[in-house]
Amino acid sequence: MMSSNTLLVATSALVGYSLAANKAYATLPFALQLIATMCTSIPAALLMKKTGRQRGFMLATSLGMTGGGLCTVGILQSQFILFSAGGILVGMFNGFGNYYRFTAADVVDAEHKSRAISLVLAGGVIAAIVGPNLANQTRNMISHATFAGSYLSMIGLYVLAFVVLNFLKLPADVTPAPSTSSATGRSLRQIVSQPKYIVAVICGMFGYGVMALVMTATPLAMHQHAYPFADTSFVIQWHVLGMYVPSFFTGHLIHRFGNIRVMLLGALAGLACVTINLTGTSVIHFWIALTLLGISWNFLFIGATSLLTETYRPEETFKAQAVNEFTMFSTVAAASLSAGALQHLFGWKAVNLGAILPLLLIMASLIWLSTRALTIRAQNE
Repeated sequence: MMSSNTLLVATSALVGYSLAANKAYATLPFALQLIATMCTSIPAALLMKKTGRQRGFMLATSLGMTGGGLCTVGILQSQFILFSAGGILVGMFNGFGNYYRFTAADVVDAEHKSRAISLVLAGGVIAAIVGPNLANQTRNMISHATFAGSYLSMIGLYVLAFVVLNFLKLPADVTPAPSTSSATGRSLRQIVSQPKYIVAVICGMFGYGVMALVMTATPLAMHQHAYPFADTSFVIQWHVLGMYVPSFFTGHLIHRFGNIRVMLLGALAGLACVTINLTGTSVIHFWIALTLLGISWNFLFIGATSLLTETYRPEETFKAQAVNEFTMFSTVAAASLSAGALQHLFGWKAVNLGAILPLLLIMASLIWLSTRALTIRAQNE
């Protein structure tokens, strides 16, 4: 899943730019993919609650295969709408696949949840190598249609995912049994009104949103500065390494220093990324900034996911997770769609300035939650 998404990040905006009549819509296919992820997140949770996660994940891979095929045909026929439709199906697959990390968290004890989430996301280290390089090596595989070969090869990734899922064994398919006191747990309103839940959602949606905004605009910005695709692929590869290499130790950092401190560090890394992007547009600037952006996302995403798992009971798992996913990918979709328009109409500087306020909101929410916890602790003592 991560490898195909990395391939999409490196190529989707460039394909959209070549196919769209209005270049401001270059990132629309990628945004539609994220909108589809958002819209699928709740139905996916409900379906997997009934059928089990393994069946849901396997069903989703067929959507990914079909989406890859539509994207390929869309490029071959120069059909922007068909390419966008393929992106929607890929987004639907991701709507299921994003529950991989929660599945890992749900099968371990509370002490190991953050580490389990981190280790699942560590698969992105392979994705950082596979995705951009696969895009670069196959982009001219079909001579008269640039990147058609890349999307054709993406189907193979989904086939591999389908095969691996056949071997997935989960205890009771991580479907929580009804509790003796309540079959459904607390009301959704009670769950989402918890301070921890609110901060987890804020950090998750804005951290992911900032990453999507800057990341989606990067290939367009580098294209407009006349950098070859090999340079873009290099930058995206390091960005994805920044996203996932920290996963090997993020869980340990959270276990030792706590979610709040790790997420604050993530927000600071995001601000450092913006600062570097505003000071220059050389390949080195893009490289360092996008690597920091990846690290920022990792700390915020894993931290927010880990914090969220502290806010619900086993019988509340699916509805609590579904609301978080829906909210987060609503923001991510809006950010990705805005990226193309901002870059085309106002330029790279405007994209990065737009990332500052969300990062400050993340920091403010974390400081508020930390201060609130200290106040409650002092009152109890």
